[in-house]
Amino acid sequence: MRQDKSRFVATVAAFTALTAVLDALIIPQLSSGVWFGLVYLVVPVTGILLGPWTGFASTLIGVFLGHTISPRGIEEFLFTIGAPIGAMMSGFLFQKRWPPLFGFFTVLLLTFFLAPVAQVLPFWGMWDVYLAYMLLLLVIGIQYLKPTWWANTWVQYSMSAFIGLESDVLFRIFLFIPVGTYHSIYGLPLEILSSIWVAGAIITPIKVSISTLLTTIIGPRLDTFQ
Repeated sequence: MRQDKSRFVATVAAFTALTAVLDALIIPQLSSGVWFGLVYLVVPVTGILLGPWTGFASTLIGVFLGHTISPRGIEEFLFTIGAPIGAMMSGFLFQKRWPPLFGFFTVLLLTFFLAPVAQVLPFWGMWDVYLAYMLLLLVIGIQYLKPTWWANTWVQYSMSAFIGLESDVLFRIFLFIPVGTYHSIYGLPLEILSSIWVAGAIITPIKVSISTLLTTIIGPRLDTFQ
């Protein structure tokens, strides 16, 4: 029992350190979109392997360390909460705990569409978030109709990674648009905001796809070592 506990603590420490390193690595050519660093590569697998709450705590500590190592403005500490939420949601979905995800997506999407500024932004700018929400509803529905479907390892890891990462994206959008930090903190005019919105709709899904593929490939292998 003590050996298993020690191994788990070591695993948590390793993921926290890896998160800090990847978050601190800011490559100019890859810094566009939602994430500045490379933390998105490890967010879902952290939540899946450590569980939603431990994954949240590990990622939260990691991104705060990463932001401290590579400062990018005090205001960005607020947005770091998105990564721990992404890890937590990946963990919840992997454990087939649907209600937190359904409530999270539904409430934040409704809040977004009620924000006046959302009416002037291209609707398709959140196409990946819409896709994640539809896939979540599909996962919930199929789970009741065909529970064995979730036993497929590829389905478990890919869906948990993709939808978890999009939870991170949606939370950051929530802070940026409905909460209004685009204006109150960054002072962005609508013309610049629209340009950022369009660029993010192209670049962010690419990063999500890379992380989802990576998680689907290495997740099951890492799980065997726990």
